[in-house]
Amino acid sequence: MSRTIAVTGSASGIGAALVRILEARGDRVITVDRVEADLVVDLASAEGRVAAVAGITERCDGVLDGLVTCAGTSVPSPLMVEVNYAGTVELVEGLQPALAASEAGRVAVVGSISGTQPNDPELVDLLLAGRTAAATDRAAALVEQGAPTRIYPSTKAAIARWARTTCIAPGWADAGVPLNVIAPGVILTPMSAGLVDDPRMRAVMDAAVPMPLNGYAEPEAPAELLAWLVSEANSHVTGQVIYVDGGAEATLRPAEHY
Repeated sequence: MSRTIAVTGSASGIGAALVRILEARGDRVITVDRVEADLVVDLASAEGRVAAVAGITERCDGVLDGLVTCAGTSVPSPLMVEVNYAGTVELVEGLQPALAASEAGRVAVVGSISGTQPNDPELVDLLLAGRTAAATDRAAALVEQGAPTRIYPSTKAAIARWARTTCIAPGWADAGVPLNVIAPGVILTPMSAGLVDDPRMRAVMDAAVPMPLNGYAEPEAPAELLAWLVSEANSHVTGQVIYVDGGAEATLRPAEHY
């Protein structure tokens, strides 16, 4: 049976690969991006996020079978707070009624292996408290302090923690709606191209994200997992952070972290 699934960040990378997979299996996809999408919105603004929720709700007639948030930025700036965190959390929470109205609503969001790496606890706490403006100010302060690389892992760590508490909150598991996170390693997308093509940065990435199983991944690898997570076949997996990282997490963290 065809399902209606919304995908943010649909114009490139993992999102574009996912759209191809979903459409090939017969699903109807509502695409969301800044360009070339059913809904052309900027998730970096509160107005854009509100417009995305309203537009998706209208296009699915209030019944949404799946939501996947792939939109994100790797540019170390306060924009990460708006896109990587608020751009996921506000859409998922805003679309909860439409997801609960489906007989098999499903949500999957894109985190990162970087969520396991050093972050800024203050920024993570502000994000989890829903204090977006204060979190943006904290991210700006990290840039000024010469620590912009703490922002990205903070947004991804916060997403994982938010999902693990939200998935069992009222309106989610008790409404039959699984909510999961995937945590990719290095994926060969336009967002990573500059890093992969630079030998110096490639060496840094290989040290930070060692991927002994098949090396860097094409976007189809995480996209296939996302497609399953938002399918009817996923009846009992929820609150999980699933690493699609070629063994990076297992390499970097002790075996007790399972």
